[in-house]
Amino acid sequence: MASPAKAAAPKAAATKKAAAPKKNALVPVTSENTGVGAGSNAVVDIQPRLNQQQNAPMPTQRYGTVSQRLPIGLSESIRQESVTMLNQLLADTITLRDMYKKHHWQVVGPTFYQLHLLFDKHYEEQSVLVDAIAERIQILGGVAIAMAHDVAELSSIPRVPRDREEAPIQVSRLLDAHQRILKNCHDYADKADESGDDGTNDLIVSQLVRTNEMQVWFVAEHVVDSPLTQAE
Repeated sequence: MASPAKAAAPKAAATKKAAAPKKNALVPVTSENTGVGAGSNAVVDIQPRLNQQQNAPMPTQRYGTVSQRLPIGLSESIRQESVTMLNQLLADTITLRDMYKKHHWQVVGPTFYQLHLLFDKHYEEQSVLVDAIAERIQILGGVAIAMAHDVAELSSIPRVPRDREEAPIQVSRLLDAHQRILKNCHDYADKADESGDDGTNDLIVSQLVRTNEMQVWFVAEHVVDSPLTQAE
């Protein structure tokens, strides 16, 4: 007797597995996988650019002008006034700084050691002020004076001769330069305060005035009315 025919097993419908994307393969951008904001896992995350700077500065800028570099809440006229004042202080501070280095190199006499060290210390402190003033000018959108010939033109401090001078003359020149700067500082601090430029006012009062007054104290104490004596 013939064996009954085996029932053929029904063939399962073939299912195609979705091929996993290859590593580093580019995925096409579609409406389904575009980003919806920060923190999404989307392939492309498109965000709006908010608070873009208006009137951005050009790569070049003429000296004596101001541009809207940073949104610091000050009008163009206020920034221009502050930049003009600060450039004057910058030119004078650079001049005073370099006077200290000249006298540091050239000082002679019984107080050589003390003045040699003191002048160099004050030179370093004035260098810090130079950088602070210049950076404030740039923040305000101005152009900071920099080159020696421009500084010499603008500075209100009388030109120092190339000769080496006696220590008392060096001291007197430094004290005169400090006083010129401090007079301008008091005037400019008042103007910055009146215009609402608190940053410039703070820079002048807390750094320039305090540093220059302290240096005046240390230099002025070398002015004594007593003749030098020599042992027989």
